[in-house]
Amino acid sequence: MTDPKCAFCAIIRGEARATTVLETGRFLAFLDHRPLFRGHVLLVPRDHMRLLSDLPAPLAGEFLGIAQRLERAVEDGLGAAGSMILVNNVVSQSVPHLHLHVIPRNFKDGLRFWLGPRHPYDADHPAEEYAAKIRAALPS
Repeated sequence: MTDPKCAFCAIIRGEARATTVLETGRFLAFLDHRPLFRGHVLLVPRDHMRLLSDLPAPLAGEFLGIAQRLERAVEDGLGAAGSMILVNNVVSQSVPHLHLHVIPRNFKDGLRFWLGPRHPYDADHPAEEYAAKIRAALPS
């Protein structure tokens, strides 16, 4: 089940080129063609879906297990000090197909990804109020 307009589905169908890192029956991992750092890997399900919450629960363990393997391989294979694991849902999602990034990181590599702006909790925005809204919306 692929989307004819999706760039990642085109890779999955073999219609677009990508440098494959790992393939399974349900998932494909390949190098990002515009990497933050060389060795930046994307993990995608072969079936088209947009959000992490669209991934069927029975596949979530396999998806995360592959992500763990990729994390170790990126760090060990490239000699990286660590990695950043990232999934964007809608906002900042350049391709509307679920994809998990495994990005090699090193100390002082220049990436300033999470530095701002920050929005701390305060008397006007109490943390418990936000937690209660999230708890109330949790799917069962």
